[in-house]
Amino acid sequence: MAFTINESYVLTLLKKLLDTPSPSGYTHHIIEMIREEAEKLSIPFELNNKGGAILTLAGQDSSKTIGISAHVDTLGAMVRSITSYGTLKLTSVGGFSMQSIENEYCTIHTRDGRSYTGTILSLHPSVHVYPDARTFERKENHMEVRIDEIVNSKEDVLGLGICVGDFISFDARAVITPSGYIKSRHLDDKASVAALFGILESAQREGWKPLHNVSLLISNYEEVGHGASYIPAEISEMIAVDMGAMGDDLSCKETDVSICAKDSSGPYDYEMTSRLIELAKESKMDYAIDIYPQYGSDGSAALRAGNNIRAALIGPGVHASHSMERTHKDAVLNTARLLTAYITT
Repeated sequence: MAFTINESYVLTLLKKLLDTPSPSGYTHHIIEMIREEAEKLSIPFELNNKGGAILTLAGQDSSKTIGISAHVDTLGAMVRSITSYGTLKLTSVGGFSMQSIENEYCTIHTRDGRSYTGTILSLHPSVHVYPDARTFERKENHMEVRIDEIVNSKEDVLGLGICVGDFISFDARAVITPSGYIKSRHLDDKASVAALFGILESAQREGWKPLHNVSLLISNYEEVGHGASYIPAEISEMIAVDMGAMGDDLSCKETDVSICAKDSSGPYDYEMTSRLIELAKESKMDYAIDIYPQYGSDGSAALRAGNNIRAALIGPGVHASHSMERTHKDAVLNTARLLTAYITT
């Protein structure tokens, strides 16, 4: 039987995910969205104690469980301090360069449920004022958030309900072009989450079951290193689904599903990786095999936590990771198709 992935469903859900703020530590709203989407597809849903989601796709044989993970948390920031003149100093959540967020629109989320928009700027933002505006080092303590409210002092900001420790999300600015490109922040890793739901929607619509039980882990702390450190004990092998990096010494393209043979945590499981490569070849899909020495995944977190599993890593090719990212719909759909082939053959 040929299983089909519903392109319209995947892209519509992806846009919705991208438009929902979810920096690591502030993921409760998007996890609720995951719950609602799972319920629409009649997929069992549960939360782990860290607030991540576990979805279950029942298989023909329940004696084995395969784990597939993707993370819904993103890069972001928090309020480090409030200046005397009414701006916010920030502290990073996740690993990104300050240049990548300069001049970006953002939202400040207060703990009492209010939100305020702003812009992230360098302390020397204007070439008409600062002679070193072009060369001023972009580092964390040289950046601030300009709030879109009339504030001129720390007291004014506190009056808005903004406090140290409030979360700051970066506007995704998600666009899907007529040529099939998806450009947005946070494709890492919401593109993979959408691919996983493409599998669930296909199983529900076409009435197929995987060979074995599948636990889909939607983790919410991957960007800070411990997303899938806990996984259900019955999982014996796990595929982490995360973005494929692009650049020097790499072969991945934005239309490819990337199969990672090794990252900073070491080589991934030989048999699983080889099987994924063979399935990609048999399906005649665009794929690439790469090594990512400056990369870690939920598979890395699960292995380091001592889980007794084998692990592999795949994902859609994404250009300019941790910056203004771009992928193509073909990469997202190829990722879903490869995973479907793996769990049904």
